[in-house]
Amino acid sequence: MRPVHSWIKQTLDDPQVLLVLVLLTLGLAFVTLVPAVSAPVISAVVVAFILDGPNRGLRRLGVPHPWSAVITYVLFIAFTAALIGLAVPALTRQVVTFAEQLPGMVGEVNRVLTTLPEAYPKLIGEDQLAVITGEINAATTNLVRGLVTFSLASAVDLISTAVYMILTLVMVFFLLKDRRLILDWIAGFMPDHRPMADRIWREFVARAGDYARGKVYEIVIVAAAAWVTFLAIGLDFAALLAVMTGLSVIIPFIGAAVVTLPVALVAFFQWGLSFDFALAVGAYLLLQGVDGNVLVPLLFSEVVKLHPLAVIVAILFFGGIWGVGGLFFAVPLATLAKAVMDAWPAGASSTDAADQSLDPAA
Repeated sequence: MRPVHSWIKQTLDDPQVLLVLVLLTLGLAFVTLVPAVSAPVISAVVVAFILDGPNRGLRRLGVPHPWSAVITYVLFIAFTAALIGLAVPALTRQVVTFAEQLPGMVGEVNRVLTTLPEAYPKLIGEDQLAVITGEINAATTNLVRGLVTFSLASAVDLISTAVYMILTLVMVFFLLKDRRLILDWIAGFMPDHRPMADRIWREFVARAGDYARGKVYEIVIVAAAAWVTFLAIGLDFAALLAVMTGLSVIIPFIGAAVVTLPVALVAFFQWGLSFDFALAVGAYLLLQGVDGNVLVPLLFSEVVKLHPLAVIVAILFFGGIWGVGGLFFAVPLATLAKAVMDAWPAGASSTDAADQSLDPAA
């Protein structure tokens, strides 16, 4: 234990490392212990990150800061209101129709599965078929029950949801307008000399902000391309499946695989094992391939420099801790972890790094 004790003593004796550990602990405690409060705050911060790009663009065009924030915010509110007014009713109708037709779709799949033991007796038996169909039926029942429960819960919690949305939108405005004032106020509680924390903050903000904006662009492009493609093919529930395809890019690798099932299920129920079925599934796989090999490198080539294995581990780790929210924020959190690891040797073992001058404008 002597080397471990020596390392801990050396680490805790460094005020720069100790400050970072305290900040990380406070952030983790805030997210874990008060999720009802942290969720709107995190949502507002994420939206502010996304809107900071257009806000900076307006400032580069000569629009002064307060007005650039107001213009960006008004355009965001108008876009959100139009999206809710136009897309949500259509999506709601398709979700209800999909939930009604889902048992019939699963029944058609079960009918096809019952022919497999006779056609391929060496590959699948009656016992295996019973287990497979039982799992499918149970998953379908849980999904339909979840949709109904979600709808009822949404209706009951409509007022609280509206209050949280309004508070989130208000926080977004002040984060855009008074970001420098807020950051200076927070900095007033920390030591004046904090090179390690500043380095982590600069790297994380730059990477996470660009990642959030890039993800929004990717979702919109992929969803629009999927909607046009599904409409051209004539696939049912084109809007719903397009939204699912767009949202699938939030969770790298896993999201694309998960959404393949509903696309294939709808196509199979509509056309059976035919050329149109193969065309719909092939078009979806082609969209995902273009996204992964063309769009993602264009949007994120210099944003998040993480190995694919690190991304998968982050998804598994943070998803296991925080569920769906952890899946959404796995890559930004992995970026934060990388920023901490990159700055740790400089903060823990080098006194020269503590004396480096920082650019106040950053």
